[in-house]
Amino acid sequence: MRTFIVGDIQGSYSALRKLLDKVGFDADTDSLWGAGDLIGRGEESLQTLRFFSSLGKHANAVLGNHDLHFLAVHLGIKSPKTQDKFGPLLKADDCDELAHWLRYRPMTWTPDQDTLLSHAGLFPGWTIEQASALGKEVEQCLQSRHWKALLSTMYSNNTKAWTPQLSGYERLVFIIDALTRMRWITSDLKLDLKAKSGLSSVPQGLYPWFSHPQAKLSAHQRVLFGHWAALEGKTGQTNCIALDTGYIWGGKLTALELPGSHLHQI
Repeated sequence: MRTFIVGDIQGSYSALRKLLDKVGFDADTDSLWGAGDLIGRGEESLQTLRFFSSLGKHANAVLGNHDLHFLAVHLGIKSPKTQDKFGPLLKADDCDELAHWLRYRPMTWTPDQDTLLSHAGLFPGWTIEQASALGKEVEQCLQSRHWKALLSTMYSNNTKAWTPQLSGYERLVFIIDALTRMRWITSDLKLDLKAKSGLSSVPQGLYPWFSHPQAKLSAHQRVLFGHWAALEGKTGQTNCIALDTGYIWGGKLTALELPGSHLHQI
């Protein structure tokens, strides 16, 4: 059995099917994972969610910032933006079912003890094991009766530094930001959620999360992530694999095949 992890699809269902046809994806024997942001910005968010949910145990995805944003829009917490292109999805008869399916997706996935998949990557102050455990805290809240309150709080952006003593929604919002929105980090481990440039233009005083001096990733471990299209799939780190290669912006759609590390693109 093969597993394919696809970078940010962002509602580009037709492209996803072309990529799966290219690799000979068999829905009966292979598995499909999304690296977050299954939806948003593309015209085919509805078709993308229907496809993933229809595959049952053979498809899953970690949550991305656009996925969480859609849940907030679905609840009326946030108003949809033109660039979201959520219209057909919000009007669909099965919108509630698809939102429920999305709400129950994980924040991280560890196909083995030395590999982490999350939408934005691994916060420099955390180990893979810690990131997985912290992600489960968010999952438990999203899947509880408190999920609406969490999504209402998600946009507060009050906390930019991590400490294990953080509690309540402040703690959960930081975890969400680190796992779904992180790119650049200050020297004292604060998130900078505004800078979006690639490595050719490093903002002063900031580090990419994967090359921060306090990164805890060992040489035999690896992180698979999406979210950062400006990297164009290049991190300079052999064990940090960027899967968002900017298809929605005119780039490529990328899938990583497991076992192994072969990349497929269209």
